[in-house]
Amino acid sequence: MKIDLTKLKREKSIQELLEFSIINIDKPVEHTSFDVDSRVKGMLRLRKTSHFGTLDPMVTGVLPVALNRACKLLDYFMHRDKVYVGEMHIHKSVNKKDLEKEMKKFIGIIEQMPPIKSSVKRALRKRRVNDFKILKFDEEKRNVEFIADVEAGTYIRKLCSDLGDKLGCGAHMTKLRRTRAGLFDDKNLITIEKVFEVVEKYKQGDETGLRKILIPAEIITELYPVVQVKEELVKNLLQGKAIHKGIVKEVDKMKLGEVFLVFYKERFIGVYDRVEKKCKTKDDIYGKAKFVMQEMKG
Repeated sequence: MKIDLTKLKREKSIQELLEFSIINIDKPVEHTSFDVDSRVKGMLRLRKTSHFGTLDPMVTGVLPVALNRACKLLDYFMHRDKVYVGEMHIHKSVNKKDLEKEMKKFIGIIEQMPPIKSSVKRALRKRRVNDFKILKFDEEKRNVEFIADVEAGTYIRKLCSDLGDKLGCGAHMTKLRRTRAGLFDDKNLITIEKVFEVVEKYKQGDETGLRKILIPAEIITELYPVVQVKEELVKNLLQGKAIHKGIVKEVDKMKLGEVFLVFYKERFIGVYDRVEKKCKTKDDIYGKAKFVMQEMKG
């Protein structure tokens, strides 16, 4: 079932949207992702904000920021492919044909060692590169504008450095901008300055601009299947009780471990997965209880 996000956005109150929405921020240079979280939180006087996928201070672009209860969905939006447009400098002269040939060799599964300054353990990790190609090449200045479509967790700076090693002359990244992170792209980005502007108007009684930039967190329905339940089940579900085998036919058809979303009409109840015997908990978006989905045998 498809949830009508446009209708949902139109019919929800601004308070309901602020409680369960996402803003697709255009992260500015020289600001950390956590700086952006903090500024949005302060401007809107929210309890909590969380960004989807950290960007280094010098990297700009797509940084979705979840508001209040939408923060509980962080893990379900993250860990998805990202697209970057960047620039790198080649340390010695190389012709375009050789450069393209080496870049193509990175497409597929590669191994990367996280940079020394990274916050993760330094061990070889496998990552998938969907595309890595030249957009512009200034052969005289040895500057390359490129696009990289990669699995989440791929280090683009390291990708450029490793390419330089393969070329035998060295290379380093000089600029980077994220243009897509999972569902979110650069077509509807909002600057921090624009957020400030619409919040000021909201404080003066005009919610039009603020409403426009808020993306209902129910957009998660574009990532996972939706299961509708009857009204009589809602109370039990909000108390953290399981959906037992045979009660909801769509659930019986789910594969073990498959993640799905439970709705009552257009009301988001929670995230579940199908398990056998032992219960597996998922965060309660409304903060009342842990949601549980359990398949019962017999």
